Amino acid sequence: MKMFEYMGKELFAKFGLPVPKGRMVTNPEDAEKVAAEIGGPCVVKSQVLSGKRGKAGGIKFPNTPEEAKKAAEEVLSMTIQGLPVECVLVEEKLQIDKELYLSITVDGSAKQAVMIASAYGGMDIEDQPEEYIIKRHIDPNLGLQPFVARDVVRKMGIPLNSPQGKEIVKIMQLLYKICIEKDAELVEINPLVYSGDRVIAADSKVTIDDDAMFRMKDLPFVDDKSPAERAAADLGLSFVELEGDIAVMANGAGITMGTLDTLQAFGGTPRNFLDCGGGTGREATAKALEILLGLKPKGLFINIFGGITRCDDVANAFKDVYEARGGYPVPVVIRLVGTNQEAGREILKSIGIEAFDFMEDGARRIIELIK
Repeated sequence: MKMFEYMGKELFAKFGLPVPKGRMVTNPEDAEKVAAEIGGPCVVKSQVLSGKRGKAGGIKFPNTPEEAKKAAEEVLSMTIQGLPVECVLVEEKLQIDKELYLSITVDGSAKQAVMIASAYGGMDIEDQPEEYIIKRHIDPNLGLQPFVARDVVRKMGIPLNSPQGKEIVKIMQLLYKICIEKDAELVEINPLVYSGDRVIAADSKVTIDDDAMFRMKDLPFVDDKSPAERAAADLGLSFVELEGDIAVMANGAGITMGTLDTLQAFGGTPRNFLDCGGGTGREATAKALEILLGLKPKGLFINIFGGITRCDDVANAFKDVYEARGGYPVPVVIRLVGTNQEAGREILKSIGIEAFDFMEDGARRIIELIK
């Protein structure tokens, strides 16, 4: 679960991390009130679960409460990366003397948390040369020891005996505490700024492990799923939206990932990841197809290797959707092998769809059709 920036900063504050003075609001009038409380130049920041808000115009810098009201009106009317802005964070404008980057996330291959830091934070941190990025894995049996944090600060070029150096060591340890106590997959500050003699978290990004949410009763729940992801979750299916143009369904996580990789290897771009699992019946498969068509792709590629999944159930689901819609609005290619495959192929043939034996052949064909 991804948390909005203002939620991350509220969590930071509870753990003693320094954050700017401010508050989340949902209307321009309250934005004006918060700006008046701040009593000086402020920032109005769109609250969406997306990066690049500044480049999209979702961050404004008003100088007066009246300007803050107008800025909030503008931002609250925006849609950023397809996400409507429903609230804004109004907070004090910081004097930024230096921008750093700091995060702790999970390295699945190492089975450890990893601290990532850089003396060059801010926008486009992902474009910084590798030599400017410092990574230190954290032994889960030891936790983040002070000497490890001090070593990272030293490698960032920050004097350890300076007030800022000491404060950053403390912030690193608090970030790790948040990760452990809140089962976080990611805790990120970008930028962590020098503001005069203060070190402040000017931004926050926090992602909590979904499987731990049942015990995080003190955290707000954020449903960051798209409508299609929500509909798939209601069916018990694993689904993730992507940015391509070929909608994909397969039966198993491994075969679905292999399908996406194969499409990309042949020059295609998948629109989604959809694992319909083993044993998904006719009705659920038909509903999954409707979800895929709702994405408005240029084509559908279905890759079924039937074991528990029956090929005739899959084919009947395709026939149900075909008859209900009066045909498919985009090209459809199916690789269908396994249990009851001959019966399934006959059903598909009755609606003019040919089934392929091999995934590679099907992937090539759908790419040909949409081009």
